[in-house]
Amino acid sequence: MKITGKVIYTIHYMANRIKIKKGLQIPLLGEAEETLKGSVASEYVRICPEDFHGVTPKLAVKADDTVKAGTPLLFDKDHPEILFASPVSGVVSAIERGEKRRILYIEVKADSEIRYEDFGKKEVATLSAEEAKKSILEAGLWFLIKQRPFDVVAVPDKEPRDIFVTGFNTAPLAPSVDFMLNGLEADLQTGLDALSKLTAGKVYLSVGAKTANKGLLHAKNVVITQFDGPHPAGNVGVQINHIKPVNRGETVWTLNAPDVALIGRLFNQGITDLTRTVALTGSEVKQTAYYRMPIGTELKSILKGNVTEGISLRYISGNPLTGRKIDADGVLRAYDTQVTVIPEGDDIHEIFGWASLSPKRYSAGCTYPAYNKKYRLDARLLGGPRAIIVSSEYDKVFPMDIYPEQLIKSIIASNIDRMEQLGIYEVAPEDFALCEFVDTSKLELQRIVRAGLDKLRKEME
Repeated sequence: MKITGKVIYTIHYMANRIKIKKGLQIPLLGEAEETLKGSVASEYVRICPEDFHGVTPKLAVKADDTVKAGTPLLFDKDHPEILFASPVSGVVSAIERGEKRRILYIEVKADSEIRYEDFGKKEVATLSAEEAKKSILEAGLWFLIKQRPFDVVAVPDKEPRDIFVTGFNTAPLAPSVDFMLNGLEADLQTGLDALSKLTAGKVYLSVGAKTANKGLLHAKNVVITQFDGPHPAGNVGVQINHIKPVNRGETVWTLNAPDVALIGRLFNQGITDLTRTVALTGSEVKQTAYYRMPIGTELKSILKGNVTEGISLRYISGNPLTGRKIDADGVLRAYDTQVTVIPEGDDIHEIFGWASLSPKRYSAGCTYPAYNKKYRLDARLLGGPRAIIVSSEYDKVFPMDIYPEQLIKSIIASNIDRMEQLGIYEVAPEDFALCEFVDTSKLELQRIVRAGLDKLRKEME
């Protein structure tokens, strides 16, 4: 409010607004009803090291050890200060290994009531940057922070130029971030305050055009930017590209808003609480809803009797584009806030299906008529891999200032110089999920990008 004589001027501060025009909102059936069904507990909880990309996992426990929520189960061989906490208390019941003794998962038989390691409540404003960082590391929550380039768990001793937080999700059937953060506004702000200690740059918070959560809209110690547009507008990589791109030699850290609230909970309550609000989605779910559960929780209790029977189903921890295929008795993976069930499609046999004009058919292009409805899509590939078809398909759904087709070709050719010139430092596999969806060539673009990032990291580090 500015007063000059008898004239009063009101000054309004509004977030920067960026309109995303390229992209695609896939109209799938099965969006979660905004109803919280309650908390889910399972007898066993599993933590899978392969969720933590860029980490060489080493065991911090052995079978039959007693743990609390917050007790380290794993640590990173190259950075021992990075710990991975147990989400529940109980007894380590199994350590499953695969080829070359690779750790597949650590299983904890959970107590009926969770007991927590006490890390002590802390006032973030009184902490130094090193103290804030040490608190997150000791509590086993550092895995929530990822870095670009390479899209791996952040390296603690590399100070980020900036930190980017995405406060909305545009993926198919994505859960509402507003709904997940209801009642967690104080934890969210504390988490943002802690992040602001970890960089000499800025903390950028992105919100959607429909974001209504006050904790997001009125967040302090951040630069708020509003994004409007279809998927992948909610991807943090797209937001970085439009706000302040990553150049060679620079490092930025990334998180999503619910994970920031988990970090804030650590400082406000002094415990490692890895309980998430998770959306159960998909066309084959009879009753969609939200549930509260720790990461690693077995999902069979919310799936049994609540999915279509008599057909083959695809169970996914995550969204249909980037999620991980799991079994019907699988667990919630570490970074996911969504579980999806769609038809597998392997029991469907069609003759000349490509020529069908059925209203059940969906096409991102003009192959089939548009019926302005939501679709029950299955997991079939509908075609085999073939040579790259130059058709500008990727460009239509890729809203970053990067040439996606040329970047993919340079990765396949292992041309590191071209990969750098074409912007590989800015991308993650999820940024190519839509390109993979519309790709006539049926290439596994996310896998190709992941391989390119790993190769580049090996060469650079």
